[in-house]
Amino acid sequence: MTEPARWTTTAITPQLLRGAIELEHTEHGVLPHRLPARALAQGADAQLAMAESQPSGVRLAFRTRATVIELDALPTKRVYVGAPARPDGLYDLLVDGRLTSQGSVSGGRTLTIDMAAGTTETRPGEPGTLRFDGLSPTAKDVEIWLPYNETTELVALRTDAPVEPAPDRGRKVWLHHGSSISHGSDAASPTTTWPALAASLGGVDLVNLGFGGSALLDPFTARARCGTRPPI
Repeated sequence: MTEPARWTTTAITPQLLRGAIELEHTEHGVLPHRLPARALAQGADAQLAMAESQPSGVRLAFRTRATVIELDALPTKRVYVGAPARPDGLYDLLVDGRLTSQGSVSGGRTLTIDMAAGTTETRPGEPGTLRFDGLSPTAKDVEIWLPYNETTELVALRTDAPVEPAPDRGRKVWLHHGSSISHGSDAASPTTTWPALAASLGGVDLVNLGFGGSALLDPFTARARCGTRPPI
């Protein structure tokens, strides 16, 4: 496989992300959040904190002529004691609005959950690399939808051509709240959750505040919805 003669590394900033409310800077990169830190501080609920950090509806969105795209990411994989292993989370690549490719990032951290004992254990891991190649060299709008069920720290974005934020198409923003079905439940991929499908059909930009295990509208979530400016 021929490597690009020169890589362009682009900082992952709010301008390149859609569907996130806030970005947390971490040791490795940035972690998209679907609730602001002030809301999480009012809740102090581990289940909600885990759910909101899983980037359902969050996607990188940019315009480029790149034929090769690499994304380094540090996922957190969940393991439930006594249950079968879960598949790696899927990333969906959309080019000019069409699903073009899918991939996963192996490795990462492991969060082991023992529901009977009510305990959790986190084991460290290393970032992995997602690669999409063979793309057209023409200018195009690219979206990389992150796994809806896998906490994902974004480490680095590399391309073989410059990247700029996706242009504003003037679409309305749909700020949606719900529980596990809205979060994604057992959808096949991030663009096939029902909010993602509905947003695509309706021609709106999705911000998904569907949190698995949180069917009720917590007061701090309501305040976040009412007090949040248009999300990143």
